[in-house]
Amino acid sequence: MNHAGGHPVFNRRSIPDDAVESVWTTADGQPIRRIDWPGAERDKTALKRGSILFMPGRGDAYEKYLETLEQWHRQGWKVTAADWRGQAGSGRLGDDPVTGHIDDFSVWIDDLAAFWSGWIHETPGPHVLVGHSMGGHLILRAVAEKRVCPDAVVLSAPMLEFYGSPLPIAIMHLAAKLMKALGNPKRPAWKWSEKPGEMPVGRIDLLTHDKDRYDDELFWRDQRPELVMGPGSWGWVERAYASMRSLFAPGLLESVDIPVLLLGTSNDRLVAMPAIERAAARLPKAEIVRFGDEARHEILREEDAVRDRVLAAITDFLDRAAPVRG
Repeated sequence: MNHAGGHPVFNRRSIPDDAVESVWTTADGQPIRRIDWPGAERDKTALKRGSILFMPGRGDAYEKYLETLEQWHRQGWKVTAADWRGQAGSGRLGDDPVTGHIDDFSVWIDDLAAFWSGWIHETPGPHVLVGHSMGGHLILRAVAEKRVCPDAVVLSAPMLEFYGSPLPIAIMHLAAKLMKALGNPKRPAWKWSEKPGEMPVGRIDLLTHDKDRYDDELFWRDQRPELVMGPGSWGWVERAYASMRSLFAPGLLESVDIPVLLLGTSNDRLVAMPAIERAAARLPKAEIVRFGDEARHEILREEDAVRDRVLAAITDFLDRAAPVRG
């Protein structure tokens, strides 16, 4: 569980002593879990680096990223992560405990904007937004729509298009609209596994080469059953297509005047690397770090050799894009 080779010892299967879990409540009364690391403020002699807000992907939970969040904390950052509404320990919006549903992605954008407006007043700058997969998509959309204004953005394998679409996205979106209309929009859009609640065979091959880190997620799902989430609903799929298409509207990405680091892998079998490349080409202040066969979708949870490169790239980017304030 802990890796050698000079890496700080860290128990990925325990909430760190420095971190505090709590609940933030939305304007309409939805409880959202959050976790906060105090950063350097407890040690007045330590470097106050700034603040990072991390948002995970679809079906994700912040427990999967404790190791990375702790490393940023040790660099002097004040670190916060939170659930998306209807995910992990923040309830469900579908008709069963495992299907991931949302009526519209704008609900998540509104939640992020509201959380952000309070968070930036509680935390020291510079302020950085980091998102993985669907979290990266939602962060980029919130930035492009001027709902949040961070000093810098880091996107890990952002969900800008689904991998392996056989037809143009407009046609796939139309098909999703038809499927959504043919039944309950909250019904699951794909089969999870033969036994309800059991992880699909081969799921690790989509996510990471690191079996220990993959098993961390299984540990947390066992310890905290409320984290378990399976397929997305047809409503989620259709709204995902709509949201992804909206991001590539003419002129929208070009209007983002914020430094953005995009991390992607050509070996991703969940999100499409070409869409990440297209976004990077249109964002005025974008940098992109590309990986190949050595990395799967969960780049921040890869084997040390890859993950070290990822974290070094993020550190280098933030040192330039969001330097320490005097």
